Amino acid sequence: ASVALAGLLSAKRAKGSAFKDELFLFQGAGEAGTGIADLIVAELVAEGLSVEEARKRCWLVDSKGLVVQSRLASLQHHKVHYAHEHAEVKDFVEAIKALKPTGIIGVSAQPGVFTQEVVALMCELNDRPIIMPLSNPTSKAEC
Repeated sequence: ASVALAGLLSAKRAKGSAFKDELFLFQGAGEAGTGIADLIVAELVAEGLSVEEARKRCWLVDSKGLVVQSRLASLQHHKVHYAHEHAEVKDFVEAIKALKPTGIIGVSAQPGVFTQEVVALMCELNDRPIIMPLSNPTSKAEC
């Protein structure tokens, strides 16, 4: 998780953006994803955001879609802090369209989920999108 945060901070520097202005969407909501999200939140808090504001910069998509408040009763404990108020969204592309993230982080072990459509959409929304397919082994990487 610390290596992922280091990569995100380097990407932020390369873009010339403020970390607090980034919005991350995770494909995958297991403990690896929430561990990375927790480190992002800690960094944002260190930079001056409240915990609540920082958590709103991290969104998760799991096998049932976007992790949102209306699903709270059925969520695993590690996802609860990242269940935001939003309409239900069932797939990753639709979540990108709805949230307009500046970065996507793959931790789902679903090979190929970062399709040409996903990359093109991220490039349409951002001059310099952050795209991090992190699942391993590489046969399970998102792109």
